[in-house]
Amino acid sequence: MNCTSARIPYSDTGYFSKIITAYLQKDKDIIPFFKHAATLEGIKAAIAERKKFSNHRSTLVTALENQYAGLTTTDEVRKNILLLADENTFTITTAHQPVIFTGTLYFVYKILHVIKLAAWCREQLPAYHFVPVFYMGSEDADLDELGNIWLNNEKIVWNTEQTGAVGRMNTRGLEKIIDRIEGELSVQPHGKELVQLLKDCYGQSPDIQTATFAFIDALFARFGLVVLIPDSADLKRPLLPVFEDDLLNQTSAQIATSTIEQLQAHYKVQANPRAINLFYLKDAVRERIEQDGSNWKVVNTSIRFTRAELLRELNEHPERFSPNVILRGLFQATILPDILFVGGGGELAYWLELKKIFEHYCVPYPVLVVRNSFLIVEKKWREKIKHLGFSVADFFKPASELLTALVTHNKTGALQLEDELAELKNFYSKLKIKAGATDKTLEQHIEALRARATRPLYELEKKMLRAEKRKYKDQSGQIQAIKTALFPQNSLQERIENFMPYYAKWGRPFIDMVYKSSPTLEQEFLILEEQ
Repeated sequence: MNCTSARIPYSDTGYFSKIITAYLQKDKDIIPFFKHAATLEGIKAAIAERKKFSNHRSTLVTALENQYAGLTTTDEVRKNILLLADENTFTITTAHQPVIFTGTLYFVYKILHVIKLAAWCREQLPAYHFVPVFYMGSEDADLDELGNIWLNNEKIVWNTEQTGAVGRMNTRGLEKIIDRIEGELSVQPHGKELVQLLKDCYGQSPDIQTATFAFIDALFARFGLVVLIPDSADLKRPLLPVFEDDLLNQTSAQIATSTIEQLQAHYKVQANPRAINLFYLKDAVRERIEQDGSNWKVVNTSIRFTRAELLRELNEHPERFSPNVILRGLFQATILPDILFVGGGGELAYWLELKKIFEHYCVPYPVLVVRNSFLIVEKKWREKIKHLGFSVADFFKPASELLTALVTHNKTGALQLEDELAELKNFYSKLKIKAGATDKTLEQHIEALRARATRPLYELEKKMLRAEKRKYKDQSGQIQAIKTALFPQNSLQERIENFMPYYAKWGRPFIDMVYKSSPTLEQEFLILEEQ
């Protein structure tokens, strides 16, 4: 496939929060909430800090080797897993829950971003090794978010009665969705290949996390991407002191609350801590742990613990304790030799709340990079936009504003009363001088007359524009159709659409094109136009 690319600042899109645009612009109010700048110098500083930390490399490598034991992957992945035992190897990580069939387009974009960054870092810093990692948030229990996809403006929902961690759920029922989308995708050049991949990964896996693991590996193993499923007793064991402190002393909540109070002076916060930031995870249960007097309870269950029972459960079964967003980053950065984390706007917003927690527990805080964002414009839409006389970037504006621009441009000023308003202003200015020479108090009266006289002209101008717009019914429809196609549900394309229609149409070259177009640290929004 052949595409051209263009870039615009994130702030020009209108789709990113104040806190993220402030981070990208390095506003003075945001600087206290992160450690290293998203630059090569920032990466060097993160490496220097990470080298002082006792990494759990042998535990990590063993866990990954066990995880990959049943999967046929690439030599690049096997090599990267072994490299993680080397003290000069560092990880560049992104994270996401195991949403079915990858959920939305940005799932793919963030993975390709860490892959691109790892390759770039190897070129810039050849003395070190860099491994791209996908950290799977398989313990998330939000099925309403993870159990559906949008395909061609239709929401397709996985109907299951299962509860608990989505990653641990069996895949029964997904075969119906695969059958449903097979007819739609198979007519495309690479549709049958993709459908077979879905059947292989989801139809032959015992649970969602295994299926997602296999699917991601099938798509990205050639790049050496390592997928980590952290739902493991061995991986959680290094966090036992932190988990115990959270359960008994609620330290992380106190620290995060202090940070949030400072952030809220300037920005809207993303996540608020609970007193205890751990879930209890067992079988089909993933529920919050709360202290209840001198005991602890698992909400919405009959499970109760005394202090001694709770600590015994923690030490004997660390896999049953699942961190929420306040502790998840700390867990990730403890078990992985992370020097850089790539996340979306929402993710980075809550990471900005965590710096002091990292400092308290003496865990290196990584460089934060906003994941790459793309708008893919297929040829048919590019040609329609060009025919209307707009650029793709213009379509980030509201449809009404685009129609106004089109109408006023075509009428070359015939709908604007600038000359008439200027003449009226000049008339009242002269009148004001003449009246003021007689009595200064009359100047205010003349100004009021001017305001009353000009107001109807402004209203007339608006009515003329509305009347002219009614003549542009076809163009208005075209603008709305383009907006709906490129910004489904008035949102960014990448936050709604799934990658499958694009892969079915273009195959692996689609992934290669996005990878090739992906910036590293430039932090700009990309528009990709099919030629």
